[in-house]
Amino acid sequence: MNKTGFDNEKYLNEQTLAILERVEQFNNKLYLEFGGKLCSDYHAARVLPGYDPNVKIRLLQVLKDRIDIILCIYAHDIETGRVRGDFGITYDSATLKLIDDLRTWGLDTAAVVITRFCGQTSAEIFKNKLERRGVKVYLHYPISGYPSDVDTICSKNGFGKNEYIKTFKPIVIVTGPGPNSGKLSTCLSQLYHEYKKGNKSGYAKFETFPIWNLPLKHPVNIAYEAATADIQDFNLVDPFHLNFYNKTAVNYNRDVESFPILKLILDRIVSSNIQGILSYNSPTDMGVNRAMSGIVDDDIVQNAAKQELIRRFFRYNTEYVLGKEKKETAEKVLALMEELGVKIADRKVVETARKSAEEAEAQGKGNYGIYCGAAIELNNRRIVTGKNSKLMHAASSLVLNAVKVLANIPDEILLLSPQVIGQISKLKQGIFKAESESLDLEETLIALSISATTSHTAELTMSKLAELRGCEMHMTHIPTPGDEAGLKRLGVNLTTDGKFSSRNLFVN
Repeated sequence: MNKTGFDNEKYLNEQTLAILERVEQFNNKLYLEFGGKLCSDYHAARVLPGYDPNVKIRLLQVLKDRIDIILCIYAHDIETGRVRGDFGITYDSATLKLIDDLRTWGLDTAAVVITRFCGQTSAEIFKNKLERRGVKVYLHYPISGYPSDVDTICSKNGFGKNEYIKTFKPIVIVTGPGPNSGKLSTCLSQLYHEYKKGNKSGYAKFETFPIWNLPLKHPVNIAYEAATADIQDFNLVDPFHLNFYNKTAVNYNRDVESFPILKLILDRIVSSNIQGILSYNSPTDMGVNRAMSGIVDDDIVQNAAKQELIRRFFRYNTEYVLGKEKKETAEKVLALMEELGVKIADRKVVETARKSAEEAEAQGKGNYGIYCGAAIELNNRRIVTGKNSKLMHAASSLVLNAVKVLANIPDEILLLSPQVIGQISKLKQGIFKAESESLDLEETLIALSISATTSHTAELTMSKLAELRGCEMHMTHIPTPGDEAGLKRLGVNLTTDGKFSSRNLFVN
């Protein structure tokens, strides 16, 4: 069984109190910028074992009667079709999904804001689509000189030209599908309009990482630095906090760099005789993060964060091979690993997968072409392997082998009906004219479900698929689209060596 290092209930209680205390400081009206992922925060779940990936949603449910939710999306991201790496969907689709996810949890979206809008056609279509489904949409515009020209920003030609978003609850959650969505500028724009209307209100920021009251070089904070290596973020001691309070607090470079100008903007919006918002003496002051309160076993958390560093290295290395990332990004993570004394060999499934590929090649004597190996570590710490063959991809054989182990099915027992495999092969090669009859993972899972209608053994192993979620897995080669889709649905923590499983440039 996986060990737990994080207590969700303790964290929820502390985090709820922190937000309620902050809203009281601002005349019962707080614009709370929600950074990071609102739903499915699997980075946090990986580095804080026991962390519920949807605990932020649970937090919003606790505060349900006190909150309005605003979603921000950058018009340029809609126009360019920017894609979220975790879900593989565009930011506009991610916004729609987020609205649906919130509804599933009984939470309504008060409005969507399209930020830095300047007539983009795709943004107009997106706006129309939302409005015709009953979702309120507001437009915010680019501001000349943002964020340095405070005079223009805090005027009718700056925040003043943005549409004011009507909200009714004391806490306004401002979030978005990803970074650079315009959450901060939306909060500031709302504050500008509130004070013009004579309504006192405040701003605060909620972001899980870095955890400000953990040491700078704590593995959890280092893992966050690795997670943002692609955008060149880095952690540092908050100099404003240290100077004012003589206390060490950890923040990240963009918040520290932007604090002086952000404080100027806030001071300009708020009258100098109003207390509360002007008490922010550092970027750390602005935060309401209480993640530290949920950590109940630091050793478990540290070990999990070190494993995340290795996963990040493999991810960036694979993205470099695919042309999506710079080599320097993977090298930065490698340097962070060396700083903590973390080695590739610390991820047990890596060497096991590589040995599996070597064994396959020795057995096949080069007749099959490229030999792929895969390994997965089950929750009971047992490692299971798989390799590719004429009939199956490595991911397919691995998953079948793993569920056999979990269901205590002897290895020699066939899970898939030969007739089903034969018919799929006929379809692929005879009808679709595919180059290979080998089944990828999605095809294998469909075949397993069909076999389960007539085989109790297949049905039993089907029930074990859910136990693979969160397990560590490594493949010597980059998964094909069918393998990748199946592995994402199973929820395994996959890494690869960044090698191609075929000499073909086009993979369908």
